[in-house]
Amino acid sequence: MAKNKGSRIGISLKCTECESKQGKSRTMQKNIYRTTKNRQNNSDRLELRKYCKFCDKHSIYREIK
Repeated sequence: MAKNKGSRIGISLKCTECESKQGKSRTMQKNIYRTTKNRQNNSDRLELRKYCKFCDKHSIYREIK
């Protein structure tokens, strides 16, 4: 039987700068980081600075559904 993982859930993070650039081909690229977070400690949406290979710089990644 599978163990209960408790309050940790898997989330996806997406680049906000690539998302805002409309009309460019790089917006269609899949640019997602997968990670986990603790629901009890971080109840709101997570924002982290990560490296975006399409923007070629560090940018803010926000949690998506």
